[in-house]
Amino acid sequence: MADLTDNLEALLAGGTDNAALRVALATRYLAAGTAERAVEHARAAVERDADYSAAWRVLGKALAAAGDDDEARSAYERGIEVADRRGDEQAAKEMRVFLRRLAPRG
Repeated sequence: MADLTDNLEALLAGGTDNAALRVALATRYLAAGTAERAVEHARAAVERDADYSAAWRVLGKALAAAGDDDEARSAYERGIEVADRRGDEQAAKEMRVFLRRLAPRG
């Protein structure tokens, strides 16, 4: 796992910086249990492409893993809006499921 993450980090360090690369890094760090690093890269992904529903999905997951349910909820809500607008039905469906699984506000 570290090899691919290292390769992705090397791409970033070499000047490649786009939403897809950031989503890949966020996903790798999330799988490794490093939620804070996942949040960092997922936030960068949505900053680079706010219409990329996968970036919102991974941001929500990373925030939830970091224990920030309120921010995760906001990320999923924004991601659902983006996915609905773009016709990305599967991503919208997944984020609705993740949103329901979060602890209720209160």
